[in-house]
Amino acid sequence: MPCYTSLQVKRGLQTVAVLQWVFSFLGLAPTCILLFFYLLFTRFWLISVLYAVWWFFDYDTPSRGGRRVPFLCGLKLWDYMRDYFPVKLVKTADLDPRHNYVMGFHPHGVLVAGAFTNFCTYSTGFKQLFPGLTTCLLMLPLWFRAPFFRDYIMCAGLIPSDKKSASYHLRKRGGGNAVVIAVGGAPEALDAHPGGYDVLLANKKGFIKMAMEHGAHLVPVFSFGENEVYDQVGNPRGTWLRSTQERLQSVMGISLPLFHARGIFQYSFGLMPYRKPINTVVGRPIRVERKEKPTAEELDALHQLYMDELSNLFDEHKGNYGIDKDTHLNFV
Repeated sequence: MPCYTSLQVKRGLQTVAVLQWVFSFLGLAPTCILLFFYLLFTRFWLISVLYAVWWFFDYDTPSRGGRRVPFLCGLKLWDYMRDYFPVKLVKTADLDPRHNYVMGFHPHGVLVAGAFTNFCTYSTGFKQLFPGLTTCLLMLPLWFRAPFFRDYIMCAGLIPSDKKSASYHLRKRGGGNAVVIAVGGAPEALDAHPGGYDVLLANKKGFIKMAMEHGAHLVPVFSFGENEVYDQVGNPRGTWLRSTQERLQSVMGISLPLFHARGIFQYSFGLMPYRKPINTVVGRPIRVERKEKPTAEELDALHQLYMDELSNLFDEHKGNYGIDKDTHLNFV
């Protein structure tokens, strides 16, 4: 019988935790869809029928706040996932719980590991660092159309990335709500290369307008190391591969980066992310006055201010994470 040390056991548990997370993002949704239809042709057909009835009455729940389950967000499983990389949440300023917030998360990375770990689980101490705030992470609406899977992701505080869903939280009186938006979205995942600092933001103003309409303060968030956990096949803009990926993304709504990293039992190739640290830095809030119909000039001014604050946040902290002082964000 082999004798395993406590360190080996911990690392094994960390690998299992991340493995289930990777599978959840890459394979659980299609598995749930296949299961739903498969059951219809077995003696367990009633399960799918009853779920379909439940789904009919519960259809709008994702856009009405979702259904977060605190117990599941606090599972020990997420502590092991946090320690795999590891992931750390860094606070730079207080966020008054009397206000609502729109938190812009950058960069998207391949699988938004930092956003999920920090804002969908309790493992990195968000509740202690920012008492009185509840976060919801926005995710492609497509995934909320998958039976069973929709209920699973809602348990973690995920909601559809549309205006209706985000506005539900931002119009709540009394504050204490923060919607987290990976602003670059699926297209930015195609730029998630190690050492790359392209941020898809130059023409992204929808989240700025939404913040102004609700008077929600803006908070820039930069996740150092987010692009380092996976390698991706080279796809510079203008190449046939990039053009094909962008065309598929426009049709399907999801991007298809050709990424890879390490395996479960070997380090040469696989879909398990590298054990590289992710440090998610939450910046200072930008005060936003409520304007139901902001002018184009007001929108542009606030958008520019947000980009300046994000650049400053990156420049202030990049030295702490081994990034050269001459490296700056590239807004595309």
